[in-house]
Amino acid sequence: MKNNTYIKILEVTPINYNLKSDLEKGAILNSYKLFFKTCHFDIQILIQSNKEDLTHHISKIKKNINKKENKYLKNLTQNYIQYISNLNNNKKSSSKKFYIIIKNHPINKKEKNIEIIKQELNEKYLKIKECLSRCGNKVNNIDEKEEILKIFFSFFNTKKYFNKNNQLEEE
Repeated sequence: MKNNTYIKILEVTPINYNLKSDLEKGAILNSYKLFFKTCHFDIQILIQSNKEDLTHHISKIKKNINKKENKYLKNLTQNYIQYISNLNNNKKSSSKKFYIIIKNHPINKKEKNIEIIKQELNEKYLKIKECLSRCGNKVNNIDEKEEILKIFFSFFNTKKYFNKNNQLEEE
């Protein structure tokens, strides 16, 4: 970054905590406590929520409803379609992406060389990955410049976004 700060962005794919048993939930919470106790460095957690359009999902379900022979399953599927349609119409469906940003504080370039800084950031990444993996999460390093720029752009420009072809559009 401009102030000689180096960062690493990690994308975290979380588990569905609500689907876990009480015993599993206790183990997960203990793993998170351990994560926060062992990470003796600054982290920033970013959560990005995006509204989802479920019309494609609804149409796929509608195509398959005629294949069902059981009337109970057809009725259940129609109720599900109605539920999803209501979510879609009320714009209440969303997806979330979770990111962790780790950084090395601004330094004098003469103090450390870039390879040492990269190594320190990588060690922090591995520590976070190990701790969060114990909780059941997947952690991926975002290292492509285009992807990093896209993430930052989406956070700082809420009225603009990229379409499926990675072209910039305005809302």
